[in-house]
Amino acid sequence: MDLGIKGKTALVAASSAGLGLACATALAREGCTVTINGRDARRLAEARTAIEAATGVRVQIVVADITTEAGREAFVGACPEADILVNNNAGPAPGKLADWDHAAWMSAIEANMLSPILLIRALLPGMRARKFGRIVNITSAMVKSPRPHMALSTAARTGLTAFAKAMALESAMDNVTINNLLPERIDTGRQRFMAERMMKDKGIDMAEARRQIVQTVAAKRFGTPGEFGDACAYLCSAQAGFISGQNLQLDGGSYPGLI
Repeated sequence: MDLGIKGKTALVAASSAGLGLACATALAREGCTVTINGRDARRLAEARTAIEAATGVRVQIVVADITTEAGREAFVGACPEADILVNNNAGPAPGKLADWDHAAWMSAIEANMLSPILLIRALLPGMRARKFGRIVNITSAMVKSPRPHMALSTAARTGLTAFAKAMALESAMDNVTINNLLPERIDTGRQRFMAERMMKDKGIDMAEARRQIVQTVAAKRFGTPGEFGDACAYLCSAQAGFISGQNLQLDGGSYPGLI
């Protein structure tokens, strides 16, 4: 299927690895001009090389911390009339209530709520004026299925979810959609981190930790970054213009709820 976005411009935040890189690669494969972002210049350069080798599309890089105003300005300034924005950022580590002091809360809110909101604020008016825009926020399955150890991340991401829903009601009339992707058990570095945490807690090896994690997934396997990236690309497509304000779970069918 031709997704109808060849020649569109895309900003993909936190995209030197993992889910962000997967989304950037999928968009480049569809012919988008992609700008990727991260804080590590070496990793970004390696990501650019990988995307260009896989897709034949030139990639622009912006070394910037998007949790800062200066970082966001640099990122948006690289492509101020972007057609597509993919919001992404690393979430805080799992923990418990006693771990989360005021500084921890402010850090999570800055990274996982305010930063994406402010990037949307910068780009949404132009998208609406040009009558095309696709905004995809990478959040978490925990937004719909909160767990105590992930409450810090979940609270911040749920704030973004509410904001996105409110903005989607206004922007749809101008062919600008805003949707959220809710990953769980996608096989990235984040899953390795969670497996290593389980290894330490349970005294098991990596293979056993991964086996135990997979048993919690209805599909009995990890999701692949490629599957995630392709879902993102579809939400950015011309064909997805009537899909907005939604939370799409990529969890191997694991969510137990009806809605």
